[in-house]
Amino acid sequence: MYIKRNIGWGLILRYGWKNLIFFTVYTAGIFSLYYFLQWTFIDIPFQPLSVIGIAVAFYIGFKNSQSYDRFWEARKIWGGIVNYSRTWANQVLSLVNDDHQTKKVLIHRHVGWLNALRIQLRQPTSFSLKENVAVEKLFKKHGEQKPACDATKFFVSEEEYNDLLLRKNPATHLVKNQGLHIRKLYGEGKISEFDKQLFHATLEEFYNLQGKCERIKNTPFPRQYAYFSTVFTWIFVLLLPFGMLNVFESELNTMNDEIKSRFIFLMIPLSVLVSWIFTTMEKVGSNSEDPFEGRVNDVPMTALCRTIEIDLRDMLDEKDLPEKIQPKDNILY
Repeated sequence: MYIKRNIGWGLILRYGWKNLIFFTVYTAGIFSLYYFLQWTFIDIPFQPLSVIGIAVAFYIGFKNSQSYDRFWEARKIWGGIVNYSRTWANQVLSLVNDDHQTKKVLIHRHVGWLNALRIQLRQPTSFSLKENVAVEKLFKKHGEQKPACDATKFFVSEEEYNDLLLRKNPATHLVKNQGLHIRKLYGEGKISEFDKQLFHATLEEFYNLQGKCERIKNTPFPRQYAYFSTVFTWIFVLLLPFGMLNVFESELNTMNDEIKSRFIFLMIPLSVLVSWIFTTMEKVGSNSEDPFEGRVNDVPMTALCRTIEIDLRDMLDEKDLPEKIQPKDNILY
């Protein structure tokens, strides 16, 4: 999640430099054919092009709106994980009639679940967005592609960790292990029947929240909207220079010769600007489709996991607490 109020131009250019170079060369080539080689027949009326532009703008607007809904739902889910994690720790500390070590195991295992879930959600899929080399290098520096069970190593016993290595979904098994531990405590008389029901209700909520995250992760944004938004945008920006020629040609007829020679060259930067705006709007939606990839605009799960860990370990009265996650390159992961 980008945390500065204004996005720096360094990051903007990291995303858009290839498009800016392409649009400049492409538009300058079309302009040269028209102005220097006198290929005046290549211009097209701007009226139909403006209709295409309006349609594309509506299409991009719909895509961006739905992409933001996916991000906001993901953020609300992780807000629920934060709240129920604190509830779990409070229940353990208040209801379990056993020594401190048992309470520590239950709370630390939960921290392991948080981190395992985070890593699982950040694994790439077949429909994950691929950026240019400059952008991918930024994410590779901060990314998390290790196995999910590695994130649990410091929060569970060695025996439990070795078992997680054999599992397809470590996060699911950690919640299962919590349930088995609660059953053991109930059998030993360390908690009451009512306490057991409270614990299992909270574990059920953890499964619900995990399932909601997995639903977003494993269900791609409908490809007919994502793909054709890109196609229609590029059709528009590739036709735009030809329409701009027509606009400038009409304006030139009302100017004197001294202004004409300078005015015509404005066609290149204006065409590049409009093309960049449309492709940037389309890219904003694409970058918000999958909120768990660990990219600039995604849910900062690493920071949220660390915040929960600090809160829960503080509730255990532990002293050697980790530091909060700090943003890297103004991005909170």
